[in-house]
Amino acid sequence: MGDLLWPGDERAGDLASDDAFLAAMVRVEQAWLDALHGAGVAPTSTDLLGLVGLADADALASAAEAGGNPVIPLVRTMRERLSERGDEQAARWLHRGLTSQDVVDTGLVLALGDAADAVLDEMAAQARALLGLVERHRASAMTARTLTQHAVPTTFGLLAATWLTGVLDAADDLRRVRSALPIAFGGAGGTMSAATTLVRDAAVGARPVHAPPADRAALELVARCARALGLAVPTAPWHVVRSPLTRLGDALVTCSDAWGHIASDVLALGRPEIGEVAEPAADGKGGSSTMPNKRNPVLSVLIRRAAIAAPPLASTLHTAATLAVDQRSDGAWHAEWGTARTLARRALVAASHTTELLAGLEVDPRRMRERLEGVGAEVTAERRSMAALVGNAPAADSPDLILPDDLGAADAIVDVVLARARTSLEITG
Repeated sequence: MGDLLWPGDERAGDLASDDAFLAAMVRVEQAWLDALHGAGVAPTSTDLLGLVGLADADALASAAEAGGNPVIPLVRTMRERLSERGDEQAARWLHRGLTSQDVVDTGLVLALGDAADAVLDEMAAQARALLGLVERHRASAMTARTLTQHAVPTTFGLLAATWLTGVLDAADDLRRVRSALPIAFGGAGGTMSAATTLVRDAAVGARPVHAPPADRAALELVARCARALGLAVPTAPWHVVRSPLTRLGDALVTCSDAWGHIASDVLALGRPEIGEVAEPAADGKGGSSTMPNKRNPVLSVLIRRAAIAAPPLASTLHTAATLAVDQRSDGAWHAEWGTARTLARRALVAASHTTELLAGLEVDPRRMRERLEGVGAEVTAERRSMAALVGNAPAADSPDLILPDDLGAADAIVDVVLARARTSLEITG
């Protein structure tokens, strides 16, 4: 299902959706029950997957209001269904040693991590498309514009290289944050007290003589779950240290910044009076409800929309982190869930739009050259003034002639960016 007020939302599919979050919370409960059983604490484990699903989402959402989070009705429903199928022991041990925040935070991290992986896949595709644009147009001369005015000659290859640099920088940040997303098990007050008690007092059979102390064994349960879920083990529970979410939010905003920069340039250079680039043509795209002559740059418009909307969402995550209090925040924690989900889905939509834009971007080198030559002497003014400074006679007889010196180190800069991109694409596969 899409979103009428956020065109393109369907591109995010089920990622970071209610279905994905619900499935992630079940995965968390499964990993914990398996860990308890594997450590000899719980007498049994069982398959929890499929016990609840999207058909239960509305009822769980409605029931969540009473306790302020969805874990309470989720655990109740799962226990009821385990009992109905005869898994009384599993029903008894389900969720024991966890608290609602453990499940919500870890489930959220799992869902957001899957969305981040999809964004990174899109960014790899963007890097490949940009690498091709840079290679094809490294010699396509055009006018550089600063503060909206004609400045000096440049190349479209160098312009695309700046886009590529932004994408690579953002992908590096997101990849680093994604790989460090941590499990969030800490128990009711961040002490793992319930899990420690279970390990010490509720083990099946006698504990081995050389078994680690109960507190260390409880931490090993967390590490075991983290491995099962593909998450990092934090140095300490992060119930009220919200940097995992703010870092991810910041990384997604940095991605949106990079895409917004590309979209802004395409919007400017695609204006009819400039006409140096154009969005890929496709039936039904860019139409107007009343003006059949128009071909609106709708991809760039939607990308720029997302870039404008992203920073306030990350700001909400930072505000919530600032207001974190005690051992579980009253309201600040709750404000993160929908905010983080919205930011992740919108980033994925913008990533998809940007990939499509770059894959089919139409570049007109002839138009670029004509406009550059049409500007005349003003674009060579810097070169001629530098030549005069060092005693060389300026080319006064042909002030509008574009010389290699006018492009400075553009070609060398392009080489550096291309080398980085190729290495990055080799690393990411």
